[in-house]
Amino acid sequence: MHHNTILMTGGHVTPALAVIDDLQKMHPEANIIFVGRKFNNNREQSLSFEYQEVTRRNIPFFHLRTGRLTRSFSCESVMNVLSIPLGFFFAYRLLISQKPDVVLSFGGYLALPIAMVANWLGIPVYTHEQTIHPGVANQQIARIAKRIFISFPESSVFFPKDKVVLTGNPIRKSIFKQKSIPGIPAEPQLPCIYVTGGSLGAHALNIHIEHIIEKLVQSYIVIHQTGNVQEFKDYERLCQLRSRLPQEVQDRYMLKTHVSDEEVGYIFEKASLVISRSGANTFFELIALEKPAILVPLPLAAFDEQMKQARILKKAGAAELFNQNGDSDELFRLIQKVMSQRDTYAKSFGTLKKNYIRDASQRIIEELVGKTVN
Repeated sequence: MHHNTILMTGGHVTPALAVIDDLQKMHPEANIIFVGRKFNNNREQSLSFEYQEVTRRNIPFFHLRTGRLTRSFSCESVMNVLSIPLGFFFAYRLLISQKPDVVLSFGGYLALPIAMVANWLGIPVYTHEQTIHPGVANQQIARIAKRIFISFPESSVFFPKDKVVLTGNPIRKSIFKQKSIPGIPAEPQLPCIYVTGGSLGAHALNIHIEHIIEKLVQSYIVIHQTGNVQEFKDYERLCQLRSRLPQEVQDRYMLKTHVSDEEVGYIFEKASLVISRSGANTFFELIALEKPAILVPLPLAAFDEQMKQARILKKAGAAELFNQNGDSDELFRLIQKVMSQRDTYAKSFGTLKKNYIRDASQRIIEELVGKTVN
């Protein structure tokens, strides 16, 4: 492989980072560039997760301004639509100056202008679909892509059969690494529950835990990742709640706004039960680690993908479902149920593991690099 430049872009950052990490190991001579959003949104100048993670790996990051079609109608949505041509102009300038040999997209509105312009310029485009039901942008990109890598066998129905390759979803390696963290409550006789709402946290889930935390700490250690959305102030409020718990159980409740890549493997290893949303990353990580779960699907997820993903785990007997509009006491009963039979839940992963692929990023790289060798 001779100094090939691979341009990566798109909305699903976690699998993209997993591919980057393997690519840097397997092909250190490859030039990787990343196109994404530098800031979380146009109003705030806070740096995005993708910008922080990509630049930490010493990869050139290009910020792309483009618009997206939204379902709502407002002043902002009009500005958004007007920015779409701008996105194509920026994409053209970028591709002409960087001259990548291949484009690897991870879906989303940001990848659309890059993929379309690359196709006009004769640069081969590959795309990965992370979720069970592809978004509108990736269905468009799939039309011009040479190959469409899918995570779920079920999503093949949305794409031209001759282009589809079932690779699975690339998983971050950090979930398998167990570097111990100071401050994790140490009562080995107590099982541990890991509650996580993803990078932004899940306000609805935080409220449920708030209602039942006094009961939970009687029998369990709880590690709770809350996110730090300013609007809700969940983290601050829950810290105050923790300080009001009886002294002898306070240490059983650990609060974090974010769990870093360095910490996540150790926390997963400690946890007997995970309570979380059911996005695609979570889905594949739970299978890889064989962790029983209570899944709280995000009601607003596009095409109800989180519910579909959660049902696969429930049907296999590896997880339970909880509706976020349900009653907190019902969640507590579910926790008791799973905890009392957690071996049965853990054993149910056997069949799932056969259907879901572990070396997803290597498979994607083989397809890519095989095609870009000079």
